[in-house]
Amino acid sequence: MFTYAFMQYAFIASFFISLICAIMGVFVVARKTAFYTHTLSEISFSGASFAIFAGLSPITGMLLFTIVSSIFVSLAGRKISQRESSVSVFSAMFIGIGVLFLSLSNKQASYATNILFGSIVGISFDNLIELLILIAVIALSSLLLFRKLKYITFDPTGADYNAKHAFWISSIFLLLVACTVSVTAQIVGSLLIFSLLTIPASSAKFLTTSVHNMIGLSFVFALFGTWMGLYLSYITNWPVSFFITVIEGIIYGVSLMISKVS
Repeated sequence: MFTYAFMQYAFIASFFISLICAIMGVFVVARKTAFYTHTLSEISFSGASFAIFAGLSPITGMLLFTIVSSIFVSLAGRKISQRESSVSVFSAMFIGIGVLFLSLSNKQASYATNILFGSIVGISFDNLIELLILIAVIALSSLLLFRKLKYITFDPTGADYNAKHAFWISSIFLLLVACTVSVTAQIVGSLLIFSLLTIPASSAKFLTTSVHNMIGLSFVFALFGTWMGLYLSYITNWPVSFFITVIEGIIYGVSLMISKVS
């Protein structure tokens, strides 16, 4: 299996994707922005479709569309409910735009499948380097923002006393989520991003209350799901995203049962 370069790249990429999803996922779940993440995944589909139409790298289009969308959402209001309401307005429109760009690009249907559901064979060395650079930027930004983001997320009452400061932190967080969505789509596809960005963190939330422990458990859950999914996909030739979502779903169910019993 590891004699193939694309499998090596996929395992390396999934390790770092799992790490960044664990960090961002904990805050996505705690801030109750899972719906926003799901909508961004639909927007990333449109971005990738546009990039294919324009002859660009799919991740370039994803970053462009998701970042611009997150900026508009940040300007829509300070409350999460206001932001989610505004981004939902654009969700269906972006899907329609994505379908249009795919039809105009004259690409095969497999391109649409790869964008929507991911493809392990689509990761080249250049893609890996691109992903690692983006993940490094996201990770460094998250590290610099961590204490302040933790404060406004887990102590919203205290953060209300400095609403302007909290607004800018939240806006930067939305930009980081947009970048994370674009990066994660390389493995699981644009429609199943939440399987790595929210399910592992939701599972960890049942087992611990410590933020650092939640991030650690989320990383373990996400990494196990991606690596096992890649292996099962290799030996069965079934979509990797199918195995990842099933594995993460099972982990969520087990975590829920443990929390009920304990």
